[in-house]
Amino acid sequence: MATELKNLSVFDGEIPSANDMKIGIVVAEWNWQITGALVKGAVDTLKKHGCSESNIVVKKVPGTFELTLGAQFFAEYTDVDAIIAIGCVIQGDTRHFDFICDSVTQGITELNLKCNMPVIFGVLTTNDLQQALDRAGGKHGNKGDEAAVTSIKMVALQKEMSGETDLSFYE
Repeated sequence: MATELKNLSVFDGEIPSANDMKIGIVVAEWNWQITGALVKGAVDTLKKHGCSESNIVVKKVPGTFELTLGAQFFAEYTDVDAIIAIGCVIQGDTRHFDFICDSVTQGITELNLKCNMPVIFGVLTTNDLQQALDRAGGKHGNKGDEAAVTSIKMVALQKEMSGETDLSFYE
């Protein structure tokens, strides 16, 4: 469903408790006006669903291209249950947008499989600044909220399927 038809901060159905989860957030400093708002949304949503502030680890990388390696560092050097990658790429006059979007999308996808853990794609890819603002706490909600809920649901699913817990969340 197109974002313009959905509020990224409104969720249908039950959201599991995150009180025993540890979440890493890797965020691009580029377009900080947007990515800072996305991180705030993600952190607030994680806390709202029971994740303690001490179990939320935020690290910055220079830009969206560096999110993949930053997320890999989280997977290799920490004990987080999931990683949220937050960035914002706004279309410009060159093909740079296409190269960055393609590489980070592929990189995050590969990390999900390679690391066998949820690595959540919280990257805005917009045509202009207004579209980004609309999705960073504006009229379309906050993509950070959506990324946080996705991380909670995926950690819950992984724990259930691995037999670590019997959440029966997806029945």
